[in-house]
Amino acid sequence: MAIARNDNATLFAEGTASTLHLIVYLAMTITLMVLDHRGGYLSSLRALVGVLVEPAYRLAALPTDVARAARNAIVTQDRLVDENRELREQLLLAQARLKRLDMLVAQNARLKNLLDAQKALGLSVQFAYLLDVDLDPFRHRIVLDVGANQNVSVGQPVIDAHGVMGQIMEVLPNTAVAMLLTDPTHAIPVVVERTGLRTVAYGSGMIDRLELPNIPISADVKPGDRLLTSGLGGRFPAGFPVGEIRSVSNDRSGMFVAAVARPAAALDRSGEILLLRDQPEPYGPPTLRDDVGPPAELAGPLPAGNASTPSKPAAGAR
Repeated sequence: MAIARNDNATLFAEGTASTLHLIVYLAMTITLMVLDHRGGYLSSLRALVGVLVEPAYRLAALPTDVARAARNAIVTQDRLVDENRELREQLLLAQARLKRLDMLVAQNARLKNLLDAQKALGLSVQFAYLLDVDLDPFRHRIVLDVGANQNVSVGQPVIDAHGVMGQIMEVLPNTAVAMLLTDPTHAIPVVVERTGLRTVAYGSGMIDRLELPNIPISADVKPGDRLLTSGLGGRFPAGFPVGEIRSVSNDRSGMFVAAVARPAAALDRSGEILLLRDQPEPYGPPTLRDDVGPPAELAGPLPAGNASTPSKPAAGAR
């Protein structure tokens, strides 16, 4: 079927109208641009249009902003949690190091006190570490890291920087067991420093208590008096601190005074101790020595005036 054709239509009429419209729009645009550039007439209009359009821009960008803010909040929270965990770990590590530093400082102070005590004593001592503690009510024992291979012997006094702790009672090849002053079966001769009164301090089974039960009622003893080793018995050298009297009271019979003392040594805290090697001198007169002089074969004849000849009895002597 043939298509009807309008012979009166101009060729490219529709395209010509579009081009004309474009030329008109371009002319208007150029005119507005020139007027705006020279007089600034459209600045207020642009500002007003921008104010009206800005909410639409913000509304369109709101989902993106919300998503970005949520993502940043999650990332920031995770980072803060990680940083907080790392800081807690660093704090725990720093506290552990600080505690160990405090322990090393305290140990250094104890060792210095032991060294000062050793210099002050002027005796031969042996250093030892504490390995174990047994504070059963019926026995107070400590185990040391030295033994027979280190020349430790039964009966050696054990001291720390503050005073007497006890004595060695059992020796093994590389360890030794010492009995503390507070052991219920232990007794040590003491002297009251202020008055010179001699008595005996017994262990009570408590780590901070010594008992002095048989003090004469007429004795001058009062709280605060210091107790020193008296040297009697030949086990502990004289002059070492033993304790300090805390209380004084009459016993049940009323014939004696019973005192309670606190040990001078840090029995529940000392970790480094000293073993005394020098023992007190034996009691009694010294042993006789042989006469000292030149050998008999080297000694020449005595002078005539000094010859030791028996004298004759005088005349008339019977």
